[in-house]
Amino acid sequence: MRPGQLLRHHLFWPIAALVLLLVLNTASNPSFLEIRLQNGQLYGSLVDILRNGAPTLLIAVGMTLVIATRGIDLSVGAVAAIAGAVACTWIASGGSAVTAVLLALGACVLLGLWNGFLVSVLGIQPIIATLVLMTAGRGAAMLVTEGQIITVDDPLYHQIGAGFLVLPIAVLVSLGVLVGVALLTRGTALGMLVESVGVNPRASLLAGVRSRTIIWTVYVFAGLCAGVAGLMISSNVNAADANNAGLWIEMDAILAVVIGGTSLAGGRYSLAGTLVGALVIQTLTTTVYSIGVAPNAALVFKAVVVIAVCLLQSPRTSQVFGVRRKAGPRPSRSEEVTAA
Repeated sequence: MRPGQLLRHHLFWPIAALVLLLVLNTASNPSFLEIRLQNGQLYGSLVDILRNGAPTLLIAVGMTLVIATRGIDLSVGAVAAIAGAVACTWIASGGSAVTAVLLALGACVLLGLWNGFLVSVLGIQPIIATLVLMTAGRGAAMLVTEGQIITVDDPLYHQIGAGFLVLPIAVLVSLGVLVGVALLTRGTALGMLVESVGVNPRASLLAGVRSRTIIWTVYVFAGLCAGVAGLMISSNVNAADANNAGLWIEMDAILAVVIGGTSLAGGRYSLAGTLVGALVIQTLTTTVYSIGVAPNAALVFKAVVVIAVCLLQSPRTSQVFGVRRKAGPRPSRSEEVTAA
């Protein structure tokens, strides 16, 4: 691959930003890249980044398909909080962890159906339709927990967010979903149908594509991903905090998708880019705290880095760096005369 082609690749700058963050952390902490095996489990800063970023990656996978259909889902953070609230409340009342997980995921599927109904059937703008649940969802989670932080002590439930199978179970689940979605959408015509709906829903409908069904499906899938992420978050701390669980995770997920090269205008999407984007976001969060950035300035620091990466990905920046495909050599005067 030529240097110009490499710079034009949509993953070049996100990967460069990720490598730069890893170098910065290694310079601050020489043991940052060390990974050790203890009792059959991997530990280290890199493993912590993967584990802490697993909920964001999972939500970002669902968000990728939603954005590919020219939509957006601002409610995933609230849905994650509802999932944790339902599960922990059920366990605290004496119920089993398995039933709690099923109830929580069932509730999230219903919430995804609601979002899909508003967008695909009623034709409400996605940002407005999901903003309704983003606002009301937190209130619903607070009602479930009665405004309290519900703590639980269930070893089986704790395994979802803190368990290990060499790697953290949360990481394995998120990567499994990512690979499964990639195989399903890229190995079949589903991915092309999703992209066609995002490019032109009307034309897709006229071509026989069931655009309404596809849009409805991706919102249900996004709700399900948010529910699993909410279970990871709550089980990791053995508690449901309806007010803070999954707070602003929807923004991190959207940023991860955008950094990965998925177009907010719909159509083109990249699951590999989403993975890189989620790693960038989580590594950036880790870097902010490891280098001693004040908590009140952390969001500003993250915003500056994200803006820089997005600017470097823009076509205008590529033109400035001179990486656009150059035109062929201009014909000489004699060649022009001969051609005439």
